[in-house]
Amino acid sequence: MTDTLTERKRGRPVGQDLRRRAVAEVLEGRMSTRAAGRRFNVAASSVALWVKRYRERGHLRTDPRGVRPSVIDPERERIFRVLEKRPDLSIRALQRALAAEGLVFGASTLQRFLKRHGLQRRRRVAWRRNPASNAAARS
Repeated sequence: MTDTLTERKRGRPVGQDLRRRAVAEVLEGRMSTRAAGRRFNVAASSVALWVKRYRERGHLRTDPRGVRPSVIDPERERIFRVLEKRPDLSIRALQRALAAEGLVFGASTLQRFLKRHGLQRRRRVAWRRNPASNAAARS
């Protein structure tokens, strides 16, 4: 017997219906967690976790996923002050200016911060090839 719910891609979240069915099989004594895991094509440890969660909380809902607190937002005013003095700074130059003040952030962190506040920097081309010099070098 093939179960359409078990035909999911590995690593993908398991639906509430499949969780409910697996837990019901275990709680009603028809299967062990290992057997339920095999039947529903999930890890036995996942089934055991769902059973534990159901027994403790009375539901199978997953915990809400939290967002990490921002490490850069508390320094918002200092960053704005640096940008107010030198508004034409590139991301790397801003990174160096902040490091001089003791604030160390990655370039991508700064980019996301500036984008979130509507202050995106223009990308600068640091080095551009000259097609004429490339032709001369090849000959």
